[in-house]
Amino acid sequence: MCKEVKGLKIWKLSMSIVNKIQFNIQHSAFIIVLSLLVFCGCGYKPSSYYTKQVLGDKIYAKVLIDINDPENSVLIKDAINEAIVSRFKSKIAKKRDLSNTELIVKFNSKSFTPIAYDKDGYVIAYKTKVSLNISYIDKFGKKGNMDVQGSYDFPIEANSVISDTKRFEAIKFASYKALSEFISKMSVKGMENVNKDK
Repeated sequence: MCKEVKGLKIWKLSMSIVNKIQFNIQHSAFIIVLSLLVFCGCGYKPSSYYTKQVLGDKIYAKVLIDINDPENSVLIKDAINEAIVSRFKSKIAKKRDLSNTELIVKFNSKSFTPIAYDKDGYVIAYKTKVSLNISYIDKFGKKGNMDVQGSYDFPIEANSVISDTKRFEAIKFASYKALSEFISKMSVKGMENVNKDK
């Protein structure tokens, strides 16, 4: 008899847990569906949609090589290609005449500034700042020029110098952030163009 009562209590407890889980699953599904309806209903579009309104689907990017620091030009080219695919949601054109837009990127400057020290006074973190100049011809043939900046913080071992690997990584990520600023500004231009058309 005692086992039956114990079994009944366990059964009731497990059923109440199952009922709560089903409610939570149903509740979560309801919230997800409601969120989708709100985003779709309010006309939400990602920034890549508006950026494409100005730049188009195929982008040709050219990086002007800095003779004094050619490695950085290669890093910036990698960051641009990555941004075109992942942020612009566009394709990389191998030739100018096959593209909607041309980007010409010039590496202006870079800096490494100490931002954190250990108890002995040794630098343990740096901030990298990169400044780029981007000239562009958009899909409408309009020319523009923008200076953008990006930064990236990274740690190093105390009482050591910045390794080439860390330096290159920092420049690439800071360049990617500078390109994100460019994308944001182009997205605003695309939004303005869409609003003018309405």
